[in-house]
Amino acid sequence: MGESVSLAGKAAVVTGAGAGLGRAEALALAAAGAAIVVNDMGQAAHDVAEEIVAAGGQAVGVTGDVSDWSLGGRLVEESLKNFGTFDILVNNAGILRDKMVFNLTESDWDDVIRVHLKGHAATSHAAAVHWRNASKAAGAPVYGRVINTSSEAFLFGSAGQPNYSAAKAGITALTLSTSQGLARYGVTANAICPRARTAMTAEAFGEAAPADGLDPLAPERVGTLVSYLASPASREITGQVFVVYGKMVALMAPPKVENRFDATGSAFTVDELDQQLSSYFTGRGQYETYSAYSVAELEKAALAVD
Repeated sequence: MGESVSLAGKAAVVTGAGAGLGRAEALALAAAGAAIVVNDMGQAAHDVAEEIVAAGGQAVGVTGDVSDWSLGGRLVEESLKNFGTFDILVNNAGILRDKMVFNLTESDWDDVIRVHLKGHAATSHAAAVHWRNASKAAGAPVYGRVINTSSEAFLFGSAGQPNYSAAKAGITALTLSTSQGLARYGVTANAICPRARTAMTAEAFGEAAPADGLDPLAPERVGTLVSYLASPASREITGQVFVVYGKMVALMAPPKVENRFDATGSAFTVDELDQQLSSYFTGRGQYETYSAYSVAELEKAALAVD
């Protein structure tokens, strides 16, 4: 306790920030005092930047496709040029091409992996280069925060989203690697799995928002967690995965070993595997897999409105 949640004097890059979740995150960071580089594909990036400036904040819009590797470096450079610092990276940009695996086309796969996973990697690389160099030049750790956007789809293995689920699993692994690789330089990296009612998720959350009060699926709720994870107060939080929506933030536990099977000799035979594993899995339930279906049990409490 006691560390600041203020972002005054800090600068953040937020990708996919022209609408929806990214916009809410950019506004939350700006409200906490950060200067924002707002990235999106078109004019919306400049519109949100103007919205932040009109509210008394600092922001600049930068258009470009996050899957263009060079854009990562340009976003860092724009932050340094306009605000004199670069401290926070929020990766949010993404697209959907929902199909069952048997209907999936090559472009459905490539587009989603390119924008989500490569897009996260491109900006993370550029940020890491900057922070590593800055730390070496200072001879001490620097301030760095990476907040990546994963999804419950990777926890469940969403049947209609094999491309999206795979991309989000990759983003989670990238987050863990970033956390390990940049810890010595003072940088933290965490992933969030948000639910929010936006244009991109309109079909997934078809039910209407409540007429009164803040929507349990309002993207502003996610923006609050992002603002906290970007702050000095979160300095000991890294390599974590949070599920966030409604009035809840849930910390995911890492996978654990359920059981261990050992050969009686120096190596398994197929028959011995059959003897040990077949009986173990006999009658196992449909949802007793590596998928974290227990996360679904969070929903009732998370979406309850007081």
